[in-house]
Amino acid sequence: MDRHQALAVGRDVLLYVILGILGLMFALPFIWMISTSLKTAVDVFMFPPKWIPDPIMWVNYKELFRVLPFFRFFKNSAYISFLCTFGQIASCALAAYAFSRPKFFGRDFLFFVLLATMMVPGQVTIIPRFLIMRAIGWMDTHLPLIIPSFLGGAFGTFMLRQFFMGIPKELEDAAAIDGCSRFRTFLVIYLPLSKPAIATLALFVFMDAWNDLLNPIIYLSTPSKMTLTVGLTLFQGEYRTDWHLLMAGAVVSIVPTVVVYLATQKHFESGIMMGSIKG
Repeated sequence: MDRHQALAVGRDVLLYVILGILGLMFALPFIWMISTSLKTAVDVFMFPPKWIPDPIMWVNYKELFRVLPFFRFFKNSAYISFLCTFGQIASCALAAYAFSRPKFFGRDFLFFVLLATMMVPGQVTIIPRFLIMRAIGWMDTHLPLIIPSFLGGAFGTFMLRQFFMGIPKELEDAAAIDGCSRFRTFLVIYLPLSKPAIATLALFVFMDAWNDLLNPIIYLSTPSKMTLTVGLTLFQGEYRTDWHLLMAGAVVSIVPTVVVYLATQKHFESGIMMGSIKG
């Protein structure tokens, strides 16, 4: 092994060591959360802290479902998140196709206006949206959390539009010769070829809807309609907080996002790499 090869090997080893240390630092809070979820209420505050619970309190997860309607919260979050994901993908895909292929007057101007909305902070629209939802009688329902997703989104439309523009137009021309309408061309050509971009958008939208806390607090008041994020806040009391149950609930709450990521991992990584190549 010559000097240059030795330097390359040393550089790679150093890089992996640094990445390993950084990965461990990012994983420590997650490991501590799992450890705390399996401790007794007394062991949570033990000093020095114990990373391995003794005894391991699996009963904390059973207690979680006893003290709160945790399954109801979980079901509400899953129902809302999946509908939001479906609505966002359907509306953004249609808008992206309209902005990428058909030519009509004012198309580019409307697209720039859509992109400009990405610069508006979400906090600015909280009060107007609240007044609109209250005026149409949607307070204390899941509709304010679901319906806006079916009205499109600037980020999803932009991402899918860029992907659609990379699909060869010759495929669309061939479909038109075969008698396909624009909508059928969209369904049988553009959507199947856009699985990486759609999977990436689906993961982002699902995680955003699943972890949303502000909107459910604003629009929901009936306990049976609350989401999991709101339900977890009920463990935080003024004088006493059941940290072991709160951490158990947090562990359960991340399972769906992990499952969705694993289900879309292949297409998600492809979408990220293709986006980096195009960018």
